[in-house]
Amino acid sequence: MNATRILIIEDDLEINQLIARYLKKEDYEVQSAYNGKEALAYLTRDEYQLVILDLMLPIVDGPEILRKVRETKTTPIIVLSAKDREMDKISMLELGADDYITKPFTIGELVARVKAQLRRYIGFQPDHASAAPKILKHGDLELDTSSCELTVRGQKKPITAKEYAILKLFLSNPTRVFAKSHIFQAVWQEDSMSDDNTVMVHINRIRTKIEKNPSSPQYIQTVWGFGYKLGEW
Repeated sequence: MNATRILIIEDDLEINQLIARYLKKEDYEVQSAYNGKEALAYLTRDEYQLVILDLMLPIVDGPEILRKVRETKTTPIIVLSAKDREMDKISMLELGADDYITKPFTIGELVARVKAQLRRYIGFQPDHASAAPKILKHGDLELDTSSCELTVRGQKKPITAKEYAILKLFLSNPTRVFAKSHIFQAVWQEDSMSDDNTVMVHINRIRTKIEKNPSSPQYIQTVWGFGYKLGEW
């Protein structure tokens, strides 16, 4: 089995080395980067199963790295930041972050978040040796559950592991109305939402990829006062 590789992008030497030390204790293979330029070089050359990303970096900042990664990769990204305003969290989630941890944080919490993200990401990777093709269809949407690929009106669209999980949930239950809490429990596998905007941000990101007009969605529709449902087709 290939080692699970994690890239830590943090310019604070002490924090970077602390995170690396504890992740190595969990038998992860760790690479450290201390500025944005170095990080992009690693991301271009190598493959990682998870990225831990500080926002305030020299040369190339964290948001720009996040944008560049999301152009081509679905790798889980955990953002570290001293900014704790709700809008800061929402903006990073909208850019494609999978989790957001504010500084100061405990190393135990970070390791737990890393394990949770890896469980979901690795669990969504296709098993080409045994998985038979299964395609969930709804209108012009096709979700291949063996390759985890989304096709919209004949064009493949890149999606993250959480976006895939949300779409699979809706497409597997085309007549069900889902409360935000139900979506969160099914996708994040936690009992309660730490941030009420988490599900909304991910739904909005999905809409930008599947809807002709995201402001007037046809596929994932809002049920006011309750949650979301798949539109009739």
